This record gives sequence, C-alpha cells and structure tokens, in this order.
Amino acid sequence: MGLFSPRNQAKKPNRKRRGSSHDLLDAYSQAVAGAVDAVSASVVHLQVTGRPTQSGLSSGAGSGFVFTSDGYALTNSHVVNGAKSLTAVYPDGREVDADVVGADPDTDVAIVRLPGKHREWAELGDSAALRQGQLVVAIGNPLGFDCTVTTGVISALGRSLRSQSGRLIDDVLQTDAPLNPGNSGGPLVTPDGRVIGINTAVIAGAQGLCFAIASNTAEYVLGEILKYGKVRRSYLGLGAQTIELPQRLRRELNRKVSGAVRVAQFELGSPAAQAGLAPGDVILKFDGEEIGGVDDLHRLLTAERLGKKVKLDVFRDDTVIKVTATPGGRD
Repeated sequence: MGLFSPRNQAKKPNRKRRGSSHDLLDAYSQAVAGAVDAVSASVVHLQVTGRPTQSGLSSGAGSGFVFTSDGYALTNSHVVNGAKSLTAVYPDGREVDADVVGADPDTDVAIVRLPGKHREWAELGDSAALRQGQLVVAIGNPLGFDCTVTTGVISALGRSLRSQSGRLIDDVLQTDAPLNPGNSGGPLVTPDGRVIGINTAVIAGAQGLCFAIASNTAEYVLGEILKYGKVRRSYLGLGAQTIELPQRLRRELNRKVSGAVRVAQFELGSPAAQAGLAPGDVILKFDGEEIGGVDDLHRLLTAERLGKKVKLDVFRDDTVIKVTATPGGRD
C-alpha cells in the first residue's frame, strides 16, 4: 500500500481524538486542583467529645471550613450537637479549642469560632446559580483521613432531606461526589473555588446518593445566628420543592420569575393543613409577592409573620385559587 492509502489516512483522526481526550483530562485536573488550592487550607477536622451516653461520654468527628478572617467556621449541626468540648485540627496538624456559636438543627447548619486571625478562608458562592451536571469538589476528613478530595457533579437540585429535628430541609443539593462518615460539615466547592454547599448526608446502602445543604440556606442561617443567637422563623408545616414552571404557563400567569414552590407533603395539624393546602399544589405568591422557590418562601416566613394571616396564590387543577394561612411558630 502507498503512504497515502485510505488505511493510513483512517488512522489520523484516532490520534487527534486521543489528543483531545488528554486535553480534556488535563483541563479537568486543573479545575479540580484549582478548587482544592483555593479552599483546602480553610478546611478543619473537628473532634467532638462530651456527648453523654449510657456508657459514659461519647466522641465523634466531622469537618468544617473557615469562612471569615476572624475564625468563624461552618459545619453541620449534627456534628457539634451535645458537644462539651470541641477541637479543630488544621491541615498542617495544628490543634486549637473551638466554641460553638450557634446551631440550627432544622437546617443542620452550625457556626463555630476558632481563635486568632486567619489568612485563609473559603468564599461562599451562590447555590441558586447551580446547574444540574455541574462539576463539584468535596473536601473533608472521611474516617479520619485528613483533607480528602473527591469529585462529582450536581445530580439534582431542590431535593428535600429530613433533619434530625424531624423537619424537612428544603432546597438540598444532591451530588454523586463520594462522601463517607467524617465528611459531614465539609465544603462542596465549584471549580472557581466557591463553596456552594455543606456536605451533610449519605444514603446508606446506596452509591452516588449524597447530599449537601445549599450555601444560600447556610448564609441565611449564619446571618440569623450571628445577629440574634438563633434562627427566628414562622412556619407553615409543609415539605416543598423548587420547580421550574413551563414557559407557556409562565406567560399565561404573567410571571416575572420562572420558578415556584410545589407542595410535597404537610404535617398533620400544621398551618398548611388548616389552610387546606394539598400535595401537588403550586404556591405562586405569598401575600402578593411572587416566590420563585423554597428560599423565597423561607425568607418570607420570618418571625414577624407569626399569628398573622397571609394570602397565598396557589395553582391547583389548572386554576389559580386564593388560600388564607396563618403561620405558626416553634421553640
């Protein structure tokens, strides 16, 4: 055969494809390494002692990450729950005593304070800007292995997860980045080095079903705790998900926002049940204000709404109806 035979020519595209694959892998590696470089120094291993049990004092461990220069760090509420003493271990091996500033079991978010000034801290990103399939990096201390990095994608947005307090945490991120015990409280990071979630749970017996508290939820909680010492809120007593309305329906309803809140379930005897809300209802407005998702509903259910009637615009059976609800409160 000649040098320019069809057989020889057919080999050239294969070499080009192999080169493209290497380029893609290199870009992927650089993205992951960049995220790790930006955040890893802010991640700490939290060692917890002092939980009372029948056999004595228990111990536990988890992860956390510093998000301010003066040593405030985020973690999960269940990591520090019941702790009498808390030790933070930095990636370089330094150990310091840490204090729990406040915790919100309803969202599984807690704030701890580490002494001193910090040159390295993580920046919180906007979880509302995430897209399904987006690359994410999880950093934590699974099973005691410090500063372990795993990667995956955002598998789904707007999931619901039941907290240890019994309340459904809404707008939870689902990821297939592998997590293990000890990862709880660690950051879920985008390639540009912004934290968009707090790793919180793994479905036992499943593979690739891991969850993180959205950074926008965490940011709201930390703001309340730092200002008031707790999260002030009223509640309707429903489990809900953020959904995207079809474009045709948005035009018919003259909506300015694309999302809404779909009722998944509600608690018996709750304000939602008393108001007559039902699974499958889509809440469009809260007291005349359009809501684009669960975060909007949480933002509006403030302490000032306690005991005050509110009007809800609800889409049910292809019709918009008006529902009156009276948000209640919890200790």
